[in-house]
Amino acid sequence: MLCPCRGKLKLLVVSLSFVILFTWLYLLVGNSENGRSLLLSACLVESTEARLLERDVLASRVREVEEENRQIRLQLSQSQGLAVQPAEGNYGNQQWVASADTGPEDVENTAEERANHSECIRSPTAEKCELIHVACVCAGHNASRDVVTLVKSILFHRRNPLHFHFITDTVANQILSTLFQSWMVPSVQVSFYDADELKVIVLDTDITFATDIAELWAIFRKFTEKQVIGLVENQSDWYLGNLWKNHKPWPALGRGFNTGVILLYLEKLRKIGWEQMWRLTAERELMSMLSTSLADQDIFNAFIKQNPVFVHQLPCFWNVQLSDHTRSEQCYTEVSDLKVIHWNSPKKLRVKNKHVEFFRNLYLTFLEYDGNLLRRELFGCPSQASSKSTLLQQALEELDEDDQCYDFRRERIMVHRVHLYFLQYEYTPTEDGTDITLVAQLSMDRLQMLEAICKHWEGPISLALYMSDAEAQQFLRYAQASEVLKNHKNVGYHIVYKEGQFYPVNLVRNVALRNVNTPYVFLTDVDFLPMYGLYDYLRKSIVQLDMANTKKALVVPAFETLRYRLSFPKSKAELLSMLDLGTLYTFRYHVWTKGHAPTNYAKWRTATTPYKVEWEADFEPYVVVRRDCPEYDQRFVGFGWNKVSHIMELDAQEFDLIVLPNAFMIHMPHAPSFDISKFRSSPSYRYCLTTLKDEFHQDLSRKYGSAALKYLTAQRTI
Repeated sequence: MLCPCRGKLKLLVVSLSFVILFTWLYLLVGNSENGRSLLLSACLVESTEARLLERDVLASRVREVEEENRQIRLQLSQSQGLAVQPAEGNYGNQQWVASADTGPEDVENTAEERANHSECIRSPTAEKCELIHVACVCAGHNASRDVVTLVKSILFHRRNPLHFHFITDTVANQILSTLFQSWMVPSVQVSFYDADELKVIVLDTDITFATDIAELWAIFRKFTEKQVIGLVENQSDWYLGNLWKNHKPWPALGRGFNTGVILLYLEKLRKIGWEQMWRLTAERELMSMLSTSLADQDIFNAFIKQNPVFVHQLPCFWNVQLSDHTRSEQCYTEVSDLKVIHWNSPKKLRVKNKHVEFFRNLYLTFLEYDGNLLRRELFGCPSQASSKSTLLQQALEELDEDDQCYDFRRERIMVHRVHLYFLQYEYTPTEDGTDITLVAQLSMDRLQMLEAICKHWEGPISLALYMSDAEAQQFLRYAQASEVLKNHKNVGYHIVYKEGQFYPVNLVRNVALRNVNTPYVFLTDVDFLPMYGLYDYLRKSIVQLDMANTKKALVVPAFETLRYRLSFPKSKAELLSMLDLGTLYTFRYHVWTKGHAPTNYAKWRTATTPYKVEWEADFEPYVVVRRDCPEYDQRFVGFGWNKVSHIMELDAQEFDLIVLPNAFMIHMPHAPSFDISKFRSSPSYRYCLTTLKDEFHQDLSRKYGSAALKYLTAQRTI
């Protein structure tokens, strides 16, 4: 439940994008109506008055033992029992340890006392049901994909309600808003902030949480009155300036600080005039440095160099930096010591580290983790359910669990997680308004068709892929290794994550259809190869048949081959020759003639101009229509009637079915799908499909009135 902020504002940042973007958000939040705080690039939290009083008491104790502008942090060496007091300019010699968080008040304790009790101390966490705000800077397709792994690691460990705040560009907004709307994780809210007008450098979201984020939030209690920023020391020698000859980094305090994880106290930052202070620092240093090497990190370090009193140094296990030649191994001795893993090397998972295999496996666990399992309730915490989840729950309660077709009916209303534009997508609209997108769906067993389709179709493509989280990563590796797929940037890949026991074929089709950017769509299946040049031919046909002002569905005649190796026909004449030789057949001629018989292949053989055909029962051609055509009926899952019902509704809306005389597509052979096997072997499956067909006819009659009576009387068989 989201509560108005009462008291001072705190901000926790992970993998900050660029300091000017933070300032923009800082000002936005500062001037917002309710004064909520936000966290850039991974986490932000909001306090209560009780927390405030507790921290004020703590700050009062700290002031008794801390000299202003000098004493920054103390850390305890758990393994050696040594207490090291880092003074200004001495960060390079500091010992790093994997102990519980220690604050300045620990000065009053001896090293021996702390060593004896360190193993009994647990890091504090937020109070039960306290709302934690998590914000991420995210722009583009790749960053949107990467941020999901970060979110999974947070959701996996969390015990508190969360409110994610995303500062995004248009692309990331579309992707992440759809993902979270379809994810529907209990006690999780999401807000978006537009960053399109800001010129920023967006870094990878390369953080993995290995603990509850509430522990990080609790460190705000240890801030003194002066401290406004919490950071982990940089674990490489970058700011020491000795990496190569003439290496000149920005100024920093000792080894400097890494901005992979930042805690920001917004209320105090406003009081000290942060937006002026960082800008003056940056302008002064840029006079000699000309540019930054590490973006926001350079500016933060230059600011801290001049104002060390403002920093609260975090234990290094809150930002274990996995780049080559770092001292990260000194941050932990046990797995339980790890808090946040930061893949801050350009090599990412290929970085050199003694325990890199362990870290890699931890990362891959969240990368391939089934996101459906993160839809867990937070018992004992009040939550405000979204309208979508409320309607879903009501619909589920209305279903009769004793109904023989309960599983089919439940599938129709199930909400699947959807990740739009899983890979980079680039498309430039045509000026003539005739562009057309090939629309199809597939699962992992049809992946091998993608390269062939890209070779046959030059235009944009919208594909919905029904996959598990692990399969989506396999697809990613496959696509990144394929020269053909890498060179086709105009393909939109949309992941619909697996859930339930049926293949929601029409839901998956609708995801691909909804995310088309062209005026027209070619509705097909992924196991068909369009003829060479079909893209250009269809665009010309769209103009010739005046589809912009008429309701037409252009039928592309379908054929099939039983041969896995086929010399693909380059013309209609060559295709007719192959038909006569028995190398090709009209589609489903042997098993389901009714599906394509109305195409009238005999007429097509000699046709030179488009011709109209009438709808007949069970007709399921592949068609070109306007993008605003009816969607597929999602009650039909798996095998049977999923395309038939769609063509029927096109006919009910009085679309003319026009067969194109010089267009064709060929179905390539493959193993039967699992859904066909279930249909053939299960009487219950066939019974429920018949039941759903009857209900669809009734719904069609109610929707279109007397115009739909012919569908009730037409013979309906499968």
